[in-house]
Amino acid sequence: MRVGLAVRNDTAYANCHALADLRGLAKRICGGEGVAEDLEISVLLCDDATMQALNAQYAHKNEATDVLSFPQPDAHILDGPRALGDIAISLETVSRRCDAENAAMRAEVRLLFCHGLLHLLGFDHATACAKRAMAERQAVYLECSVDAAWFRGH
Repeated sequence: MRVGLAVRNDTAYANCHALADLRGLAKRICGGEGVAEDLEISVLLCDDATMQALNAQYAHKNEATDVLSFPQPDAHILDGPRALGDIAISLETVSRRCDAENAAMRAEVRLLFCHGLLHLLGFDHATACAKRAMAERQAVYLECSVDAAWFRGH
C-alpha cells in the first residue's frame, strides 16, 4: 500500500508539519485499519476564516473549527490510487492552542491529521462509545495515552 499525501499551506505559519512524518502516520493508520489499496489524501492548512467558510458550507455550522474531513466516495484515478478524501486543519486555531510554539504545533497538527484521517476511514464520535473508540485508535497511532490523544475541538 502506498499513500500519496498532498499538503497545501495557505497560511503564514511555517514548520508546523513534516510531510514525511504525516505520510508515515497515514501509512501506519491505513495499514492498521486494514487498508490494502494505494491511496491519495489531500490536506489543506488554513486559517479560521477559511475553516469557518468550509464548516458553514459543508456542515451547516457557521463557526471555525480545528479539523474537517471530506471523504471522497470511491473516487479512483485510472489505474491509480483511490482518492480517500480531504482534510482541512486550521493552523490559526492550532497556533492559539499551542501559544505559537512550533514543536507543540507540529504535535497538534499530527493529532488533528490522525483525527481527520480516522474520519475519512469511517470513524465518528457521535456517541460516547464511538468517541472513546476513536480516542483509543488515535492513542494507538500517536503512541500516547488516550487522554493525550483526544482533541479539544468539535
